[in-house]
Amino acid sequence: MLIQRASDISSSEITPENLYHNRREWIKTASAILGLTAVGTIIPACAPTVGAAGEPQAKGKYDTTEKPTPFEDITSYNNYYEFGTGKDDPARNSKNFKPKPWTVKVEGMCKKPATYNLDDLIKGFATEDRIYRMRCVEAWSMVIPWAGFPLKTLIERLEPLPSAKFVEFKTLVDPNQYPEQRRSFLKVLDWPYVEGLRMDEATHPLALIATGIYGKPLPNQNGAPLRLVLPWKYGFKGIKAIVNIRFTDKQPVNTWQQQASQEYGFYANVNPNVDHPRWSQARERRIGEFFKRPTLMFNGYADQVSELYAGMDLRRYY
Repeated sequence: MLIQRASDISSSEITPENLYHNRREWIKTASAILGLTAVGTIIPACAPTVGAAGEPQAKGKYDTTEKPTPFEDITSYNNYYEFGTGKDDPARNSKNFKPKPWTVKVEGMCKKPATYNLDDLIKGFATEDRIYRMRCVEAWSMVIPWAGFPLKTLIERLEPLPSAKFVEFKTLVDPNQYPEQRRSFLKVLDWPYVEGLRMDEATHPLALIATGIYGKPLPNQNGAPLRLVLPWKYGFKGIKAIVNIRFTDKQPVNTWQQQASQEYGFYANVNPNVDHPRWSQARERRIGEFFKRPTLMFNGYADQVSELYAGMDLRRYY
């Protein structure tokens, strides 16, 4: 298996966390930040989100209050196996990836199956800012300021039939753009990458289709032009570069479940009480921090999502 254990992450792979203020405080602290550049502090070039009057927007009801991970860490430390298995491979190998033009095929049990130009598919959707915790199954974590729209908004536009119980997503297959898809032997994974959700999970208010980070368009290495974000689940559920959405009455088999069913299940909810067969999930290392911290049930979103799994044995349905 190519997934890296948290204990295998060397200190050289982890960029030290720079002094970084919350983006909504950026304007009032800009002078202090600029003063630090004289002593060599590097500040990510990211503008804050502002309202019509030019003032920073109020914190949203879904935002974590934790300090966001610096932009350069979010965009240089990634799992995106189509571009390679190293954490720095996606940033290095995705420079020529073309997220425009982009189409998404919608099929299955819905009233509006078609192949859509992305701009037409999401036309009229209001972009929202969400600062979410992200927990990788490898036991490292980040805090990411996403921009995007609720997945529920897209699903409602596509009008799934009452018989649709699940929604399945697939990523792009393009060996010309993805070096790992050109392998004929010793393949990393079977392509395309596939993920799925139960319909009530997909329509939960926390489920987001991300189109940007830190007020910028989503970088290629982070899943441009659109990716799934589910903050209460392990990061591998966040499928990138989505080109296919299918509504179905059968539970999809996701890529990692297919790859190693004894290690990865369909739900992939963050659960510190259920270890990965090869490492503990009780603690995590936040990128930019030296010491590990306790992992929270559902990654800290238990109040919002635990009702989705009421009565389920979370050790069995992992």
